[in-house]
Amino acid sequence: MADSLAARRFILQLARALHQHGTPAHRLEAALSSAANQLGFKAEFFSTPTSIMVGIWENEEQHVHLLRVEPGEPNLGQLSRLGAITRRVVEGEIAPSEGLALIDAMDREPPTYSLWLVVLAFVLASAAVACFLRVRAGEVAIASGLGLLTAAVALTTSRWESTRHITEPLAAFAVTTMAFAVDGMTRSSNGFLTSLAGLVILMPGLTFTVALTELSTRHLASGTARLAGALVTFLGLGFGLALGAKTGTVLGHILREQLPWATTFVWTTPLPWWTEWVALLVAPLAFTVLLSGPPRDAGYIVIACAAAYLTSKFAGATFGEELGAFLGALLVSAGSNIFARLKRRVAMVTQVPGLLILVPGSVGFRSVQSLLGQEVETGIQTAFKVAIIGISLAAGLLAGNVVTRSANRIRV
Repeated sequence: MADSLAARRFILQLARALHQHGTPAHRLEAALSSAANQLGFKAEFFSTPTSIMVGIWENEEQHVHLLRVEPGEPNLGQLSRLGAITRRVVEGEIAPSEGLALIDAMDREPPTYSLWLVVLAFVLASAAVACFLRVRAGEVAIASGLGLLTAAVALTTSRWESTRHITEPLAAFAVTTMAFAVDGMTRSSNGFLTSLAGLVILMPGLTFTVALTELSTRHLASGTARLAGALVTFLGLGFGLALGAKTGTVLGHILREQLPWATTFVWTTPLPWWTEWVALLVAPLAFTVLLSGPPRDAGYIVIACAAAYLTSKFAGATFGEELGAFLGALLVSAGSNIFARLKRRVAMVTQVPGLLILVPGSVGFRSVQSLLGQEVETGIQTAFKVAIIGISLAAGLLAGNVVTRSANRIRV
């Protein structure tokens, strides 16, 4: 009886930990069901972005547990460790009570990466995205500074519950104001692109794609709630963009009159051809830090992101952007499942960063910008494009799982 109680407590704590560290509903429920079956009891799970219901059978009676949880961002390092702990428990290497103690100890450990390294990752991610957008050399420096501003706002507001929910509009306002002020001062006409690069980490493109995947796998409650959350985040960013663009434009005109020499700076220097390939190395490393990925898997994350980007780029140029997104997601999904089987890792360690480099966050940002600028037809067309690309990514993820269905015996 004690062992059975410990096994149930382990499953409940595992459910909470997996949810807190960003596991989608379809993966979470499948992983927990598999673990419960291997521990010798039957359980059913119902996951939403803010709660988990666990029904456990014993002697024809069901015991239902309700866990209230907050939506969490993906933490790849913790997910990797949770996967290892689960395997050890279900394979009988350690008792469920020991697994429960390991999860509790893991939650008390300090973050994987120090604060200065996280701030540096914000800066490098913004610089890399600016290179992907093919802006000019001086504007890569501007985007790096905007990434630093985003880090300052995001890390500061996340410290208090009262300010956590205004992170996106506040960061969008601050970043866009600075971007358009510099744009007006230098007449570079790339204020929108530098704003996009500076805010890229806050874009909910990954959440949007995960929501579509959950809807596709019939997890309707979780998918609908997550999709609504992504749309609200887009609107918050769009509001900050609209307000910041107006404020920054006025400020830029004032600065141009006071600093007429600024237009002669390096803003017109084009980027060398090799910067895109450097960015393709820098961006995955930045994502590894921002997603708290295991340092030992940084090389595999770089490979996954590079494969996804190159597949999407060249296939998209040949067959269209939608098919390029599908093939990129298919490669990342199948490759991540194979990686998880061969290395006894968690598939999400390489799948999430690979997907992050494909998600249509920038296109969604453009759609919101058009709608707020009363360009309704353009905004709707762009929004429809976002939906098609998101569906392509979700289809690619599911196709990759089907191709490698037997790749992982336990998938978390």
